[in-house]
Amino acid sequence: MYYDIDAILTDAQKVPCQFELNVPGLGYIDGNTGGDLKRGTKVELPLWLGEMLAVSQPTSTGALVTLDLPAALSQRVMNALKADPRTVDLRAQAPHFYALAARMLELFEEEEMVDILTETFKKRSAEIADQAHNPRGALGEGAEFLRGLDETERQLFKSAHESAKSTRSWMADMKKH
Repeated sequence: MYYDIDAILTDAQKVPCQFELNVPGLGYIDGNTGGDLKRGTKVELPLWLGEMLAVSQPTSTGALVTLDLPAALSQRVMNALKADPRTVDLRAQAPHFYALAARMLELFEEEEMVDILTETFKKRSAEIADQAHNPRGALGEGAEFLRGLDETERQLFKSAHESAKSTRSWMADMKKH
């Protein structure tokens, strides 16, 4: 069996949920000492649990919880990404920002968010490739940008950097022959 650590960490990301039913004995989730969890209580649950509770329908009244978008995907963050995606520290929003967004977009129909995230990835990828091919820039002015990369972007940077390094090595070998 194969376990993807990035998928596990993405699923562990907390998302805001609101309980739609009273749940006996689960008050400790909200910080109560073992009482009932009341209808309307808002808590942050791991994505895997929130999703499972949101899609299940234990009664004819509907789901046990409703999910909301996490702060990492809030309108404030989307506005910042629209303004200049390269200035947003995605890692501070969520270490697995794009993976979290993809999982949430499976549950929510947010066409504008899809467009914003697509443009963000395109613009940031160009900057990542530039930093990866120019290691001196990554150590200087680009260092702050690189610290803000989420895990997907870090893998992209690593691949682009290794590719540039391999190309330089191949070119050096070709000149010798």
